[in-house]
Amino acid sequence: MRIASSSLAARVASVVLFFVIWEAAARLAASRQLPPATMVILTLASEIAHGGMFHHLAMTLLRVLLSFVLAMSIGTVIGFLMGRWRAVDAALDSWVLLLLNLPALVVTVLAYIWFGLTEVAAIGAVALNKLPLVVVTLREGVRALDRDFADMARVFRLSAWRRVRHIIMPQLSPFLIVAARSGLSLIWKIVLVVELLGRSDGVGFQIQLYFQLFDVARVLAYTIAFVAIIQAIEWAILQPIERHVARWRR
Repeated sequence: MRIASSSLAARVASVVLFFVIWEAAARLAASRQLPPATMVILTLASEIAHGGMFHHLAMTLLRVLLSFVLAMSIGTVIGFLMGRWRAVDAALDSWVLLLLNLPALVVTVLAYIWFGLTEVAAIGAVALNKLPLVVVTLREGVRALDRDFADMARVFRLSAWRRVRHIIMPQLSPFLIVAARSGLSLIWKIVLVVELLGRSDGVGFQIQLYFQLFDVARVLAYTIAFVAIIQAIEWAILQPIERHVARWRR
């Protein structure tokens, strides 16, 4: 408990120190391009009270969630198949490598051109950019499965469900967590680009709008709001899940 409290205190102290340095630097610079932290916080409060920040945050988070679920589910299946069977790996490896090196901007632009400025195109483009990372991570996880456990399962004649639950999933869980955490950090960045290019709401759309108006305070306000939510998801959801699924290692 004491370690957890000290860790939380260190994180809070680092954030406070960052805002203090930001405030001092902005006051010294006295430039419209670097508004003080207090001004950005007041702008954030104003957007929450009078603007549509909750709507734009909700739309962005919904796109993040749908893209994340789509990429994780399809990528997990493909990665498992590629790690399990060499023929599948040989057939799909070049395509996975192509997607890994294809810029997200190109995928997004082509999706909008081919399928129109729709939610399906936006979510599909984000999921497609995330997909190869999930595939590669899960493929390596399947290749790292301990053969001794599989032999033990055959000796004890465990059912397919018990093998998946008690042997395969505990070993794959670290790889799933890595794919989820790295994927979330990638997806929310790509979602902002997708919204900037072809949506009429969301955090990316708002940042693009205030960029055109040279309103740096509101650009930073929306950025801080969304980063805070992503950090909250990381601390409140992903890290506890990681500790839970890895408890068997202790």
